[in-house]
Amino acid sequence: MSAVLADQTVGVMGSGDERHESLAVSVGQLLASLEVNLLTGAGSGVMEAVSRGFVEARRGRGICIGIIPCSEADAGTPKDGYPNRFVELPIYTHLPYSGVRGQESLSRNHINVLTSAAIVALPGGPGTASEVSLAVQYRKPIVIFSPDRTLVAHFSTAAPRAATLEDVARFLERHLRPVAKGPKVNET
Repeated sequence: MSAVLADQTVGVMGSGDERHESLAVSVGQLLASLEVNLLTGAGSGVMEAVSRGFVEARRGRGICIGIIPCSEADAGTPKDGYPNRFVELPIYTHLPYSGVRGQESLSRNHINVLTSAAIVALPGGPGTASEVSLAVQYRKPIVIFSPDRTLVAHFSTAAPRAATLEDVARFLERHLRPVAKGPKVNET
């Protein structure tokens, strides 16, 4: 893609336990090359791997945003282990739920989905599956990226699957709006 897609946010959802390193890092690098913002749930696993790929790639624009869940015991305290060290803009919430409770009203998953212009879902568990379902429910553009169909068999079948990074790039090209690169105008 040659067009800049700046000022748009792409959510990447995935496992908080498993890194799926090659998938996640390649998606992070792709998003950095597009100069978009990256949004994740700010935890470990895929969230950390995609954030690392994004932050360590050379980029002119874009920021790594993390939506932080709170501790179930104290809404003023972030959940242990959040945010991961690659999050550049942490958004702290009073929302403790995730995982199997990911579609409940006190889950940050609603923010993750609603804030994203487009979503790339990588392999993950019940929390990721809930984000895929919410994306379908909220009619957000979403693609599931996994060459291995068995890793995402529990996700909603209403969301299409991409088997290659090139498929993901084409999806983003269709669902993000290009921003014209022109001469900078001095404002006075």
